[in-house]
Amino acid sequence: MHIHVLSPDGEAKFWIEPEIELAVNHGLKDKEVRELESIVREHEDEIRDHWNKHFSS
Repeated sequence: MHIHVLSPDGEAKFWIEPEIELAVNHGLKDKEVRELESIVREHEDEIRDHWNKHFSS
């Protein structure tokens, strides 16, 4: 399970399973990646719920 995070400056891909981890970073500064990872962690349950709903269809 993974998600892509897009911004005007670049894109990051985070693995959600087996644990939250940066997979790819294209163009984002380290500080931005850390902030995005923090947001992903804050919303982990919501992300998982939406992922499961989307892909269970």
